[in-house]
Amino acid sequence: MSDDRLSDQEARGGESAGIGEPAPSASDEDHCPGGSAALPDIPPPPVIAPAGGSWLARRRSRTGLWWRGASPNLRGSVYMLSALLVYAVMVGLFKHLGSSIPLVETLMIRQLIMSLVIVLVVGRALPSMLRTRHPGLQIFRGVVTLASMLCGFSALIHIPLAQATSISFSQVLFVTIAAVLVLKEKVDGRRWAATVIGFIGILIMLNPSTEGLNFWALMSVGGAVFGACITVSVRMLGTSERTETILIYQGLVLIVVLAWPAWAYWVWPTAEQWLALVLLSLFGTAGQWLITKAYQVGEAAALAPLDFSRLLLASFTGFVFFAEIPSLSTFIGSAIVIGATLYTIRRNARSRAEAGLTPPP
Repeated sequence: MSDDRLSDQEARGGESAGIGEPAPSASDEDHCPGGSAALPDIPPPPVIAPAGGSWLARRRSRTGLWWRGASPNLRGSVYMLSALLVYAVMVGLFKHLGSSIPLVETLMIRQLIMSLVIVLVVGRALPSMLRTRHPGLQIFRGVVTLASMLCGFSALIHIPLAQATSISFSQVLFVTIAAVLVLKEKVDGRRWAATVIGFIGILIMLNPSTEGLNFWALMSVGGAVFGACITVSVRMLGTSERTETILIYQGLVLIVVLAWPAWAYWVWPTAEQWLALVLLSLFGTAGQWLITKAYQVGEAAALAPLDFSRLLLASFTGFVFFAEIPSLSTFIGSAIVIGATLYTIRRNARSRAEAGLTPPP
């Protein structure tokens, strides 16, 4: 399942800001006149938070100092883990509402609230954010985003959260294929081998039987395929389009396409369901911002492995709130898919690093 996660942005480098380095003591440079011996070194006084203010203010000051001194990858990891926690709540609310509210209605309300938040954040810059050099590609990205949501969220409503989450990890494997077909990237034999092994893991999770494949598990695979299309389109748009522009056009496409189905299948939510819908929308917006920020600050190769903690969160949520117990095939298949995906991510990072070190002709 992909939730428009803009995980292919270039990681920023050199953002760490070293702080707290003590300045040289005056006694290291100053000497007594007349050639006398230097004064003994006097250690600088320790930095102590101001005595005034509340305990909360002092704690915030210390946390701020730690945050500014943290490495980019550490800060990116904090953003990433926060995003995953937020997404876990959002996914749980989706599954909770899935039995009573039509999915198209949930997606419509969610997108309206997300678009409103984005417009409020952009403010007066909205007219400039609507300018795009690739309107056709923006529309295509909006359509595949909707398809990914419909497939992915439909699957997680009908199959265990752990199984749907595990299958969603295969998106990286489909990106490998799309990169060759669309972006004309070169993929070595090892990455192809990892892709084939990953697909074996998907087949294990689909658990084919004499009755055929699980339809909803196949929908989850479809969500991963469309999620790969999102990733490729973001790569193509990322060189010339702003993130805000991409998200605004996504909202326009989804609202236009979902308007009639949401109206046709509308079920008036109760007060409790309205609260869940609003929380779902706000958590989805916050999660999207956090994960985008994570990849802006940290390195993709360092952050991507953290994404697999989604499986633990999904298993916990499914067990505690929906009494779901993952099957043995889910554990085996997910282990294979995760291993293949991690290897692919590492190979991609190494290939980019080698390409960056190659001198121009």
